[in-house]
Amino acid sequence: MYPQIAINQSSFKLDSAGVAGFFGGDETLSAMATVHLYRGRRWLGWYNSPGSYTVAKKYGQLANSRLWDGLFPGPNPEPAAAFGLDGKPGPRYVASVSGTDMATGHLAYLTIQRSKELIGEEVEGRPGAETLPAAVTVIGVGDVTYKDQVGMMHVNHALLAAIPITISFATCFTCAVVGDWLAFSLILLGIVSSGITCFVIGTAKLHLRSPKNVTPGVPPGDGLLLTPRDVVVLKGPEKDVNVITKGSFILAMRGHREYRSVGLCSLLLLAQFMLQLLLIPQTTLFGQVMFLSSLAASWIYNSFLSSLESEKIQGDLLCKALRVDETCDKEI
Repeated sequence: MYPQIAINQSSFKLDSAGVAGFFGGDETLSAMATVHLYRGRRWLGWYNSPGSYTVAKKYGQLANSRLWDGLFPGPNPEPAAAFGLDGKPGPRYVASVSGTDMATGHLAYLTIQRSKELIGEEVEGRPGAETLPAAVTVIGVGDVTYKDQVGMMHVNHALLAAIPITISFATCFTCAVVGDWLAFSLILLGIVSSGITCFVIGTAKLHLRSPKNVTPGVPPGDGLLLTPRDVVVLKGPEKDVNVITKGSFILAMRGHREYRSVGLCSLLLLAQFMLQLLLIPQTTLFGQVMFLSSLAASWIYNSFLSSLESEKIQGDLLCKALRVDETCDKEI
């Protein structure tokens, strides 16, 4: 009969270092991008999240100085672009009165995507006439208050963070009970670094930016957003339609231009990655199992947040901010 050895006394080592730093990075980035879309999400990042190296390299590029550019080389994107809230090219816009023909940006792109989700009424063409199917959406833009912060979605989805938070703290406590203080420290480091990063990034406020003033006496801003298969008719005053055709989302983040706090958070995540890379193989087998369990629970939650359609959420928030009235007809 083979001797029985307790799992916390086994000399067998799992090589989980690579998993800790690289596994789940894309999902974590997508989950972090929802911090500005859900109410209370910034308070719910206290779990041992995987992919710290990927997150550090991505958001470290927000910090803009010689020091941060040396640590995290690459372009310095605007916060809205870094979190997927800006940067998508929009459709062509043609004003019905002035004849203006121009390219649009991210908010017009969201408007087109939003129009595709509406359930329309099918309209038959004249007998014998053959046309390609096309959707026509009419959007009446309400009075836009530019000083208002863009609202956020309900906290329901964010509250599911209680599951990975509970598991992370439970595994951390369990490691302390069995005396594996190294695994305890590394799990706790992951909890603290993820929580601080989520909180710091979540302090940014989402706003609409567009031309606020128009020339007195200008005609209404009615016009068409044109794509090969869809047409969106915009109706409203020039200053309000300009939000869709010329506006964008901006993130008002503390430490404008340099964003030192984001750089410090990225440096903390990078230190977490390095410590886990070196020290996880030195923990007991039981500690490694607990560490991987916390990562697995966090990865599942991050994957759930990644599965939520960020562009759909942005479109819903845009409609609320613009106080739009939507109707949709489909002609065949």
